[in-house]
Amino acid sequence: MALSVANQATTENLNPYEIAQRQIEEAASHLQLPAHVVEFLKKPKRVLSVNFPVKMDDGTVRVFEGFRSQHNDALGPNKGGIRFHPDVTMDEVKALSMWMSFKCGVVGLPYGGGKGGVICDPRKLSKGELERVSRGFMEAIAEIVGPEKDIPAPDVYTTPEIMGWMMDTYSRLRGAFTPGVITGKPLIVGGSKGRNEATARGCVFTIEEAMRQLGKPMQGATVAIQGYGNAGRIAAKLLSEQGCTIVAVSDSGGAIYLPEGLPVDEIGRLKDEKGSVRYFEAANAITNEELLELEVDILIPAALENVITAANASRIKAKIVAEAANGPTTPEADKVLFEKGIVVIPDILANAGGVTVSYFEWVQNLANFYWSEEEVNSKLKVKMTESYGVVSELASKHNVPLRTAAYMVSIQRIAEAMKARGWV
Repeated sequence: MALSVANQATTENLNPYEIAQRQIEEAASHLQLPAHVVEFLKKPKRVLSVNFPVKMDDGTVRVFEGFRSQHNDALGPNKGGIRFHPDVTMDEVKALSMWMSFKCGVVGLPYGGGKGGVICDPRKLSKGELERVSRGFMEAIAEIVGPEKDIPAPDVYTTPEIMGWMMDTYSRLRGAFTPGVITGKPLIVGGSKGRNEATARGCVFTIEEAMRQLGKPMQGATVAIQGYGNAGRIAAKLLSEQGCTIVAVSDSGGAIYLPEGLPVDEIGRLKDEKGSVRYFEAANAITNEELLELEVDILIPAALENVITAANASRIKAKIVAEAANGPTTPEADKVLFEKGIVVIPDILANAGGVTVSYFEWVQNLANFYWSEEEVNSKLKVKMTESYGVVSELASKHNVPLRTAAYMVSIQRIAEAMKARGWV
């Protein structure tokens, strides 16, 4: 059985901020960049900590704490989500803003990385309280965001509805309708078609390229997916439509396994009705740890951070690990998987479909001209396929993992922009 996160910490440093810094150092070591450039990239350019009062339904006033980190805007405005979660920390937000810089850089978007978070449990808030928290946070960070400065988006426990409230708050403060301040909005107020499926669809495009390079057909490929939320569920549907066999899926309620393949649509309906995939009784119940170690062609970690570690990496049998989640593989595990010849499509590339379509949404907002879903998906495929090719070619050239190559592509682009602007 895999070690708990607490036990893993005795052998691995799982602080996300320090992990991000180590990944930067590893990639930069192959680029011969000046030390001061690397040091600049290892820290966010700006981090705002805010406290704001919110009147609760019972008439009391509660003070909430939140953060917005802006890593590097050499390539353009900062871009990144806002999460509502009781475990939000400044280090987490800083790390996520850094990963957003490299996610945008690897797919060639004219953005730097941003990330925000509010320490709260939205599941314990009424809809009215949730709206007041959302508007209060936007008011608190309004001075540093905007279509030309920093464009937030949904993240953990935030939704298109919340983005609509935040956009409205910013528009009121500015005195003009400003849809370009935020992405992931409802369609009626400037959202983009194709946004809901973008993260999963982009991940599937990178899987297609990886399978093509391995000389393996998608038809009949076996897939295990840890996490059956938005990204995992849509990836299952898209892959099954291509003839893949989804043999295992999981959520916070448990994991199920059926070697001959799971009925994706039926499991989706069951999850909607009962709240978990574990209620599909025709499948075998397994643990999330066992799911990760199944002998499959494609493994998609689409849930939590740090699930593939030094403790279980040697038992991973998939040919491809496509990281739909952020940070599911620790640096020590990365080394083990690379030595085993497992292709790891890193999170900053595999799940960049979301931010890519967010970029498309922003472009549509600025132009006030909107595209069809087919056009969005077509542009996304071009962007993801080209990006995978660039990263794969660099990885082969330097004999490094795809993750290191992805960081090399991003860091090189950011460093060139900083030099062109006279920063370094």
